[in-house]
Amino acid sequence: MSEVPRVPLLIGGKLVQSKTTQWRDVINPATQEVVAQVPFATREELDLAVANAQEAFQTWRNAGQGQRMRVMLKFQQLLRENTTKLAEMITREHGKTLPDAEGEVGRGLEVVEHACSMVSLQLGEYAENAASGIDVYTLIQPLGVCAGITAFNFPVMLPCFMFPIAVACGNTFVLKPSEQDPTASLYLAELALEAGLPPGVLNVVHGGPDIANGLCEHPDIKAVSFIGSTRVGTEIYERASKAGKRCQSMMGAKNHCVILPDADPEVALNQLVGAAFGAAGQRCMATSVAVLVGEARNWLPDFVERAKKLKVNAGTDRQADLGPLVSPNARKRVESLIQQGVDEGAKLLLDGRGVKVEGYADGNFVGPTIFDGVTQSMTIYQEEVFGPVLCVVGVDTLEDAVAFINRNPNGNGVALFTQDGGAARYFQNNIDVGQIGINIPIPVPVAWFSFTGSRASKLGDLGPNGKQAVQFWTQTKTVTARWSAHGRSVNTTITMR
Repeated sequence: MSEVPRVPLLIGGKLVQSKTTQWRDVINPATQEVVAQVPFATREELDLAVANAQEAFQTWRNAGQGQRMRVMLKFQQLLRENTTKLAEMITREHGKTLPDAEGEVGRGLEVVEHACSMVSLQLGEYAENAASGIDVYTLIQPLGVCAGITAFNFPVMLPCFMFPIAVACGNTFVLKPSEQDPTASLYLAELALEAGLPPGVLNVVHGGPDIANGLCEHPDIKAVSFIGSTRVGTEIYERASKAGKRCQSMMGAKNHCVILPDADPEVALNQLVGAAFGAAGQRCMATSVAVLVGEARNWLPDFVERAKKLKVNAGTDRQADLGPLVSPNARKRVESLIQQGVDEGAKLLLDGRGVKVEGYADGNFVGPTIFDGVTQSMTIYQEEVFGPVLCVVGVDTLEDAVAFINRNPNGNGVALFTQDGGAARYFQNNIDVGQIGINIPIPVPVAWFSFTGSRASKLGDLGPNGKQAVQFWTQTKTVTARWSAHGRSVNTTITMR
């Protein structure tokens, strides 16, 4: 039996083996094979990573914008060239299908391409003679050492939501990937260094809550970005904010898809199948509630038949529609919630428990699952299941659908399928959700627009990507200056916000 590889840390531009005594197995979800061991880094190793980032910031902050842009241009090239390798890493440790994993790399690549535009994004303002003889201008400057803490479900895309924009703005960075599938995140960082990031600008430390808490509380870290569960995200936000840091926490969701009876049923149902069951439901933007309005309820049997045809298999099978859940505990939790749905009176139209996949008897497989007659008081509606489970609700009107969705505390994403422009306009103006899809089931915007989840799905007023990300990773200084005619400084006032 070959020795299981141990995942290194990335500190000061070098891969180093942790001195910790605490290691966690990284498991292939389709086979239960141990494919790697990841360290729970020591506090000394975390401090060393931050110290390297702090030292690197002194020079990286003064690197020309053109230099930083060229690094990002090279980085996006390397991402393209290594898409297949990254996707294989994702599938081996996360379980999602290879096409889905390749799509994830593509979404991360989109953010890196956006970071290549930093020379035009990080611009200040200038007003000559704002008052008599007085000029006013702004400086958009990096914060310092920043940190990111990511969930397991997108080990490439989520880090790309964080460090590319941050380092392109002139910050340095410490990344803590999920300990469940760390290899792709680490390799992503290695590619960034190969693209030209100087040693110490990007560091990677692995671990659990102790490392996450250490990042939130470290005095030299200025900002923390988190993407993951509501419980963890709330604690991260509270710890980081209490320590005086800027923080954004993108958290849990309960995303709805409203289908009006005037929608094209072929388009709406096919899109809903992919949104509900793709990635085995393990994404914060998955559609987990279908709200069928009026006669659209008659389409439910057709939808169930489409879901029955989905293929469940290991992610390496390119014909598979769903791979396994990430861990045995994840499978047990999803199956337990399915049973709670039955016990609380929801009608189980399609049961994904007990799926058998030939050659993968130990895989964490759950097939597409559909409940009808779901109410807002049921656990399967209140909880984020994070599995291939769809709740179906019937209402009479679009107004009823909007009121139903607005009563849910989460506000990550919502979709509407219709051919009525007036209905779409009413929906987008009255729904209280941050990201809206019109005839698009998963409304994650392109990377040059910000990720704008709201309400219980988000803490902090600035989200990842787009202009908001540049604002989050920088500080604005306003300079008010007056100079005498012969060049001697008479009065200069600098204010910060």
